Amino acid sequence: MVRTQIQLDEATYKKIKRLAYEQNKSIAQVIREKLSEEFGRTNEKKKLSLADFPIIGKYRSGKKDISERHDDYLAEDFK
Repeated sequence: MVRTQIQLDEATYKKIKRLAYEQNKSIAQVIREKLSEEFGRTNEKKKLSLADFPIIGKYRSGKKDISERHDDYLAEDFK
């Protein structure tokens, strides 16, 4: 990792500081992540959480065997 120094306008600094506080991260970590999003991922892998998949658990099928017969139900939908 290379150490560098940057200057930010007040509004940008406040946004980054608030985001760091909300995510319980350092300001440097938030800046690194935002730069990685903009310029592409480095060799660091993002840790996924349920928040990354907001659809999980949102809907109910009413079927109690969906985990066992998911392929059958999917095939039925494509008929």
